[in-house]
Amino acid sequence: MPAAVIISASRRTDIPAFLGAWFAERLRAGSVQVANPFNPRQVSTLSLRRRDVYAFVFWTKDPAPFFERLAMLDERQDRYYFLFTLNAYGRDLEPGLPALDARIGSFLRLSDRLGPQRVCWRYDPIVLSNRTDPDFHRRAFERLCAALEGHTRRVIISLLTYYRKVDRRLRGLEQQGVHFERDVAQSGKATALLADLAAMANARGVQMQSCASEWDFSAAGIPAGACIDADLIRAIWGIELDGTKDPGQRPHCLCARSRDIGTNGTCGHGCVYCYANR
Repeated sequence: MPAAVIISASRRTDIPAFLGAWFAERLRAGSVQVANPFNPRQVSTLSLRRRDVYAFVFWTKDPAPFFERLAMLDERQDRYYFLFTLNAYGRDLEPGLPALDARIGSFLRLSDRLGPQRVCWRYDPIVLSNRTDPDFHRRAFERLCAALEGHTRRVIISLLTYYRKVDRRLRGLEQQGVHFERDVAQSGKATALLADLAAMANARGVQMQSCASEWDFSAAGIPAGACIDADLIRAIWGIELDGTKDPGQRPHCLCARSRDIGTNGTCGHGCVYCYANR
């Protein structure tokens, strides 16, 4: 019998928003085939039977279409939690998302059903520009903190990584007068902003942690943390599992070893800063 695994669903696409029917079909079938994103001809089969899965970790910006699938997970007694990315950008950066108030409503509804420990907020990535300057983020974050108070216990942040394909997309916005600040971590501006955001979060009972950052923000009261978090799974469900760092992730990523079942290029949100969009 294969060793149990954590299933990441998914860093590569928004399965709850767009692929809920496919996911339910795979659950019923008991397995899923996953292609290596760097070598599509290399395909592996993963068991989705409950005994073979420690927990499902869902990454989403819009779980509303997935609510009807939760009963199936609960009937199977699956363990699962959500990483819910909730920013307050406009359609220039996040063109395909529902209105912000609708997404806040989905966050509250999900938390009411699962509890605040099982819905982790991602305020991510933090994009600094002449349109989204530190004061923009202070206002936006305070509004979201107030709306989510009591409905989450952690918020995960990171600064935008300017991968080459992301940089190419952003150039189109730069031609429209947007100026992106690419070296904020070294300037100290980010540390001052993040210290303010961490204080806002703490005042609402939310712990802030950074994600896969090469920069140390502990001086701002922000420890490095894992998104796919073996300690969280242990704390919620009282099970023992391997919390070894995933060797397939970036050097500064602290996530536990998992298997991702998504496919790049299948998300319909169209976020300009997304590393998984083609």
